[in-house]
Amino acid sequence: MTLSFKFGTVGSPTGTPKKPGGSVGAVEFSKSIGLDALELGWVQSVRVTEATCAAIKSAGEAQGVSLSVHAPYFINLNATDDEWPKSRKRLMDAAHYGYLAGATDIIFHPGSYFQNDPIEVLKVAIPRLKGCVDELKKNGDNVTLRPETMGKSAMLGSFEDALAMSKAMDMVQPCIDFAHLHARPGDGTMNTYDEWSRLLETCANELGADSLKRLHIHLSGIEYGPKGEKNHLPLAEADLDLKALFRALKEFKCAGRILCESPVMEEDALKMKKVWMKVSGEKK
Repeated sequence: MTLSFKFGTVGSPTGTPKKPGGSVGAVEFSKSIGLDALELGWVQSVRVTEATCAAIKSAGEAQGVSLSVHAPYFINLNATDDEWPKSRKRLMDAAHYGYLAGATDIIFHPGSYFQNDPIEVLKVAIPRLKGCVDELKKNGDNVTLRPETMGKSAMLGSFEDALAMSKAMDMVQPCIDFAHLHARPGDGTMNTYDEWSRLLETCANELGADSLKRLHIHLSGIEYGPKGEKNHLPLAEADLDLKALFRALKEFKCAGRILCESPVMEEDALKMKKVWMKVSGEKK
């Protein structure tokens, strides 16, 4: 039996050898240590050739490693009219080259409210995102765009924001970063079985029960203050209740991918896999 979730890292695991190195090396190394997902960390810019993409895709297929892309950080659906074309190009390049590299999901940070009302900001963000989706469809770049839930309350990217974008169009689903959702309120809430269960229930109600079967989750330990996220931590140094979260995911029969963003990436990704097997009773 295979596990309901595939586990991996966001960006190449730290132990990836110099040769073959790069994303191909990261795919092969991930598989060799027992991970079967990888999020390509194109977080500064998208600088890949079509030939490199073809090599990454064939490595992913050969190793049975599911691929996604973390698009550049400098994307803002709420950018000024002057700045938006640059943001848009970063997202579109990540989606196009990601598709060529065999990635099924493109994760991006949605941007900032700039101290405006979230409802008003969504009126700008949603049509812009829809324009991107329409162009990707036309080009045949068949990927799912995933706005990530963000860890600071000033950022566009509450759970409600991600749901609103996903409900408004095809080819968009949330990337649920549970560590960010724990950090965002700034007071240590969003860390219990009941809180996670309510969130998953809302997700099923708003996006359909099948959305829980293809979740894309980011996870790590996290340090936070009153304004939300400060930085990612190893699981062992953080207060995130991993078992409670995994119990909720099991109860709601969730499936998909869990990608680790902790500073000790592959170590914590393998720990998550182990905890999931224990909580769910699933075996490889």
